[in-house]
Amino acid sequence: MTSSYRQPGVVLTDRRFTVPLDHGNPGGETIELYAREVVASDKAHQDLPWLLYLQGGPGFGADRSVGRPGWLGRALKEYRVLLLDQRGTGHSTPANRQTLPLRGGPAEQAGYLTHFRADSIVRDCEAIRAEITGGEPWTVLGQSFGGFCVTSYLSLAPEGLATAVITGGLPSLDAHADDVYRAAFPRIERKVTAHYARYPQDAERARRIADHLLTHDVVLPSGYRLTVEAFQSLGIALGTGDGTHRLHYLLENAFVRTPQGFTLSDAFQEQAQSMLSYARHPLYALIHESIYGQDARPTAWSAERVRAEFPRFDAAKALAGDEPLLFTGESIHPWMFDCDPALRPLRETAGLLAARTDWAPLYDQARLATNTVPVAAAVYHDDMYVDTAHSLRTARRIQGLRTWITDEFEHDGIRTGGSRVLDRLLALARGEA
Repeated sequence: MTSSYRQPGVVLTDRRFTVPLDHGNPGGETIELYAREVVASDKAHQDLPWLLYLQGGPGFGADRSVGRPGWLGRALKEYRVLLLDQRGTGHSTPANRQTLPLRGGPAEQAGYLTHFRADSIVRDCEAIRAEITGGEPWTVLGQSFGGFCVTSYLSLAPEGLATAVITGGLPSLDAHADDVYRAAFPRIERKVTAHYARYPQDAERARRIADHLLTHDVVLPSGYRLTVEAFQSLGIALGTGDGTHRLHYLLENAFVRTPQGFTLSDAFQEQAQSMLSYARHPLYALIHESIYGQDARPTAWSAERVRAEFPRFDAAKALAGDEPLLFTGESIHPWMFDCDPALRPLRETAGLLAARTDWAPLYDQARLATNTVPVAAAVYHDDMYVDTAHSLRTARRIQGLRTWITDEFEHDGIRTGGSRVLDRLLALARGEA
């Protein structure tokens, strides 16, 4: 069933599909997928090639844009674009604290969520491609985790791809989650250092907030318990183009004077809870570390364990001396399932996923080494979310992949650089640049 409607410069069509929950059991339970088709108004009746967009995450639905901004405007010059809500996100059988109890208890929920990684997403794409394109291969654009999915696509079903474009999302093909986070914490520290160099006044502001949280029990209006570790996790913003500025404006508005003395302002609390809550994307927290699982080793709350190897991130130790408070980011920790009301009912489920030891491989290295699909990837210098060295090592292992290495953009370059980024990558993939 489809329905079409208009926005400025575009025609949108809602599309829904039924696919197996487990593609290894095609006759079993099914789930519903949703995708939004976008085409330029003046090309609505033309026979155009397709571009599938895979959002970053995991756990985020596709962009809900208005009109044809940025990269989408560039894509619409020559493609019909399909914005897929990956399974478990958006309108595609969402997985959250409200819906997962339909599966049963934590064990049943965890078993269900094992089908929500990149390999299942790729098979979803192949299932719907036959209906969308009539079997013709399509171009796929993957941002961040979407790029992880594209790398799996090149491994599992390259025959479905005419061209592949990856932005900030070339994964390591064989790193365990521990390797990923051992590379991540030094990068995060560099981002924090750069933030304090730009906004030196924020170093004292961050220490003051952390000190307050270490000595007060702060519960935000939503019920989110704001601990010092939760406050530090606001550093996830530092990996985006405008994140350092957004963090600065948050910190400058932290305290207000009341008859009882200084306390965290309502404005700060409201903004902080919006940035911290996983209510809109709980799947990110639930399966984040599982995207690195490919063997019999459990991820076992990798980020939490590895963080202990970097004592400079300990807030109490930093405040006891004269070290700057270090923010964190792009990591999931068990305490989040205590702090966040959207995650609390799912803590046991998350723990079972962390203990799992039967993750299937996501990448076929032999197949990637003989790849024939035109591929181009933007690799951002010192990307906070995806390790640059890991990405470049992978790039060398995918035959024919062409890279654009740049420090002009942060991880969200497809958003901030828009049409220029996509134009450059399409030209690279086609051998025109």
